[in-house]
Amino acid sequence: MSSLYDRYIRPTEQKKEKYIGVEIEMPIVNLNHEAVDFAVVHQLTGAFLRQFGFTAAGFDEEGHIYSAVHSENGDVFSYDCSYNNMEFSFGKEKTLGAIHERFQTYYGFVQEFFARFGYTLTGMGINPNRNVNHNVPIENGRYKMLFHHLSSFTKYACLPMYFHHYPQFGMFSSASQVQLDVTRENVPEVIHVFNRLEPIKALLFSNSVLLGEDEELLCCRDMLWENSTHGVNPHNVGMYDCDIGTVEDLLNYISTASLYCVERGGKYLNFPPVNILEYFNLPYLTGEYVENGELRQMTFQPRTEDIAYLRTFKFEDLTFRGTVEFRSSCCQPISDVMTVAAFHLGLLSKTVQLRELLEQDSSLYHNGYTAAELRRQLVRRELPAYINQEELYRLAGRVLDLCREGLAERGEGEEKYLLPLYDRVKRRTNPAKTMLERLESGEELYSVVKSYSRLTQ
Repeated sequence: MSSLYDRYIRPTEQKKEKYIGVEIEMPIVNLNHEAVDFAVVHQLTGAFLRQFGFTAAGFDEEGHIYSAVHSENGDVFSYDCSYNNMEFSFGKEKTLGAIHERFQTYYGFVQEFFARFGYTLTGMGINPNRNVNHNVPIENGRYKMLFHHLSSFTKYACLPMYFHHYPQFGMFSSASQVQLDVTRENVPEVIHVFNRLEPIKALLFSNSVLLGEDEELLCCRDMLWENSTHGVNPHNVGMYDCDIGTVEDLLNYISTASLYCVERGGKYLNFPPVNILEYFNLPYLTGEYVENGELRQMTFQPRTEDIAYLRTFKFEDLTFRGTVEFRSSCCQPISDVMTVAAFHLGLLSKTVQLRELLEQDSSLYHNGYTAAELRRQLVRRELPAYINQEELYRLAGRVLDLCREGLAERGEGEEKYLLPLYDRVKRRTNPAKTMLERLESGEELYSVVKSYSRLTQ
């Protein structure tokens, strides 16, 4: 337990300036309704590095660059899981405007390059070409291990849980994530309050639809993670199903999570999830790794430093950096790209007021459902009959008002990034609903894809 404290809690004790970290994943779409040609992607990578002075940081087994870093601002240009999914991870900044300015510059360059080939990035949580793309992992140890782990769901037939059949989901799903600095004193409140806020976030940010399948599910991100091998231990994913009132509560919860991989001799080893405390009491384990296309085994002993491989996917995830990473939001339309970061940043200083607002609410809460159950209801297109939509959207508006106050107090003009969210509340919609309505009215899919790719409305 002391190792867990040192890794997760001690960084929150360090006094530091408040920074923002933003990660934006976006699907690459071939507008000819064909698979993305990775050769085009590799050409773009080289051009991007030359244009902006990034330095290659990660190479796949064929020598292709999948990650690069800017030495001055700390920005990372990369591909997440596959070459179908591009990610910009911005070095820590104090204002959203600085991040947005660099995003626009990078994005504009990529779009101009891709246009020559009939490609585009777009602001959708699910790649609309997922059924024609080559959904294969980047050829490196970590991504091959991850795909092997997710593909092993057939080995858990004895578990009383449902597994979906998309082990490649990381290759066609895209998210918008933000990391914010927290302190030891406020981290339990931040975790608790934002966990309670998840149903409202589903209402505002849902943008992941499996077109042609379950189109009633507006945000399939939750299902893809929770009903995969990541969810064999439900404490590794999704929401907190218990109250987090103290640092001890949070530390105890982290200790219930499971390890499923480590690295030995440069090889990523995957094994069935093991509770972190139980793991360190085992004399040895046997893990699997892929080498030259073949599955091999290696027996190894646990080490204290293996705690670095504890990877959870909670919607509110305390990291080893002394930050909370908010990771439940889908990639948003590009014109609205800063809404996720602005929403969390504005509310971070308003957790007391937000707690009071949610505790007094009766449009969602006090109807017999937990926060997690409410989230599962609100990621669907049709809201439950017991919900008064007028009251629900009034609550969402009051949350946005609190958020706007928090941003205004920063004095950086960041309130402007909330305007698309106010519009969604007014129209009682979100990007997923809007997309489906446009498609049902007869609009062509790639017309919607292009509109979700524009920097401005």
